[in-house]
Amino acid sequence: MLSPHVTRAPTPLSRLCTLGVADARSQLERLVPQGHGWQATEVDNLGHDPGRWPAAVVRPSALVQAWLDEARASGGLSTRFDAGVTHLVHEHGQWVAKNTAGVRLGAAPAAVVATAYGALPLLEGIMGAGSGAVPLRPVKGQLTLAALDAPPLAPRPMRNNGVFVPAYQDAGLAPDWPSRVWAMGSTYERGRDDTMVETAAHERNAASLEEMHAAAAAELRRCAREGRLLGWSQVRCASQDRLPMVGAAPDLQALHDLFSAAGARRGRIPLSQTPRLPGLFMLTALGSRGLTLAHWCADWLAGRMSGEPSPLAEQDLEKALDPARFVWKAARRQPA
Repeated sequence: MLSPHVTRAPTPLSRLCTLGVADARSQLERLVPQGHGWQATEVDNLGHDPGRWPAAVVRPSALVQAWLDEARASGGLSTRFDAGVTHLVHEHGQWVAKNTAGVRLGAAPAAVVATAYGALPLLEGIMGAGSGAVPLRPVKGQLTLAALDAPPLAPRPMRNNGVFVPAYQDAGLAPDWPSRVWAMGSTYERGRDDTMVETAAHERNAASLEEMHAAAAAELRRCAREGRLLGWSQVRCASQDRLPMVGAAPDLQALHDLFSAAGARRGRIPLSQTPRLPGLFMLTALGSRGLTLAHWCADWLAGRMSGEPSPLAEQDLEKALDPARFVWKAARRQPA
């Protein structure tokens, strides 16, 4: 569900989502025909900040495939899939990706770790486990869905504790899924990083749906009894403050040296002066807003890597994204 993040007063996340929703919607309209990866709709907020908001229901793989096709056509992209990177090391001015056996998979002067919760072991391998530099947490989510063989039970999606999509039709769903489905999700289980589809999670979705639409919850439970429910589960990646981490990775040793030398003046060192590891960048911790923020964050980061001026006039939003913010705050709190 691509929709606004509505809050009573603007927050860094809601302001980023305003930028991200518009950007993602423009990408959909530019690259993916409706009915072949997304459909425009509206969503009814029923609980927190009630109202009706413009939205889109999206099959993310269709948009990702469109991006890949466009990049390949430009001649600027080569891909290598099914090659698990377990180590990222800096050797002779390049970041080298290696697998478990230590085999070199690729190398470049600049690398972006954009692997959601998979960023944690890669970055801890560079910065050290327990350093506090990468405060990432897994949050498991399970989506409940089933084939829609009758008229939808609601005229449009609705949201409260989760999102109920009464109907979605897409030429690209089959053969893995029915071409017309309804869906409810998703659960929010902090600390879990497995992807097992569970009956108990289906029931949690049913309980959330009951608060929004009792008849739809009854249908969910009937499909469960009849063995017709389908499920999909994956792991979100959230940071300690629930904001993305996008930008140049901090150099912890150089940071320690800088703050030690500053002594009592350490509190005056701005975040922008935090030393960075050469050529290493992060794009992670998008939480439940990956579809909203992924492209906007990637475009923003590419601009910073290329030395372009930031389009953000608000300095607080840049600080909110900076992956060095956690270690910088910790260093300022240390005694001189």
